[in-house]
Amino acid sequence: MKFKYLATVAAASIITLGLVGIPQSFNAVSANPCSSVNPCASANPCAATANSAPSIYTESSSGLAIRGTDPVAYFTEGKAVKGDSQYESKWQGATWRFSSQENQKLFEADPEAYAPQYGGYCAQGLAEGNVVSIDPQAWKIVDGKLYLNYSKDVQKQWLQDVPGHISSANEKWPNVLKGAKVYE
Repeated sequence: MKFKYLATVAAASIITLGLVGIPQSFNAVSANPCSSVNPCASANPCAATANSAPSIYTESSSGLAIRGTDPVAYFTEGKAVKGDSQYESKWQGATWRFSSQENQKLFEADPEAYAPQYGGYCAQGLAEGNVVSIDPQAWKIVDGKLYLNYSKDVQKQWLQDVPGHISSANEKWPNVLKGAKVYE
């Protein structure tokens, strides 16, 4: 299953980037979001060991959780909605964007109700023990919780056994972050 998943991730990356026929490796994100200038406080999720992936996935190019997508909109509008830079909140060491002030306030009142499971990493990847980025368009709410996937193709694999994959990912989370590289 891991091979099928990684092969799908690799193929999707190559096709997405338009680099068919050119060898392409994943962009491994720094395992520690903390800079050497700011060693992070112990209450901060950055305080994890230097060999751990961050507890919340943030896109390396923007530094935003869910690639800047409004987490509340999945629940209130039933779709992925791009957040606006005028509505931002910090939570768990990540910057979250919202499409409206109302959504920002809802999140700030109860962030755990709206934040994606597994820190916003791919649920299928986590089920297989991999720490992988996501496509905000590949999502599903199950039992009131938001789950994200690397791509729509990977999501098809995840949907084949949602309860089993959630159970497997739950067993691995958050220990899977130790020593992990994040693949975007």
